[in-house]
Amino acid sequence: MLLPHLPDAFTAVVVGAGGGIGQAVVKALSDSQRPSRIIAVSRSPLTFSDPRIEALTADLSQENGRTALQQHLDKQPVHLVFNAIGILHDDTDGIAPEKRMDDIDADHFARVMHINAATPALLLAAIKRSLQGKHPVVIGSLSARVGSIGDNGFGGWYSYRASKSAHNMLMKTLSIELKRLNKQSIVLSLHPGTTDTGLSRPFQGRVPEHKLFTPDFVAASLLDVMSQRTPDDTGSFWDWAGESIEW
Repeated sequence: MLLPHLPDAFTAVVVGAGGGIGQAVVKALSDSQRPSRIIAVSRSPLTFSDPRIEALTADLSQENGRTALQQHLDKQPVHLVFNAIGILHDDTDGIAPEKRMDDIDADHFARVMHINAATPALLLAAIKRSLQGKHPVVIGSLSARVGSIGDNGFGGWYSYRASKSAHNMLMKTLSIELKRLNKQSIVLSLHPGTTDTGLSRPFQGRVPEHKLFTPDFVAASLLDVMSQRTPDDTGSFWDWAGESIEW
């Protein structure tokens, strides 16, 4: 059963709904009869035929975008939040994973940290009134295994690694505060594996074919992982296969 912790006719918010994984999560949710309302948030305009899906154009890395989502929800309870926002590279601005310490650029580092770490935390802070209370809430936010300090055996990718480590700490800390505000809350950091999207495309050359996943597979896998979690798991870090990841 999809997300058994949540009630029937639940409300979902999918952030980054214009990206590969975000689109697939919206599709997976809309294929189920359980959600009654799906707010799909993207920087670019989206259209959907399913009347349950509400498209909201907003850049949540900016305060006015977070305010737009806050006003759209109008303090109404939200039961599921899936955050698929993230940056690994940006050809326009010359942002790419650093191979060595000499490649670290302060401005690029700040942007990666803002989008991957600060924005998910600021998003949840902005919609706090929709998360607190007595209703069940599941929050899944995309992280990456390379954000694990204990699993770092190769080095490199300084900004991305640091941003995902910071993301995990923020989600862990938020989970503690949110549990005081809603005992039924579950906050999870999620590793999707290498997914065939624009984010990973320049780095897929060395990925074995069986380790390169489709967005639909990843969406289904992560929703299944979220479905198996309970409030006792809040503040934890999981991969697409349901295996816990060390910090």
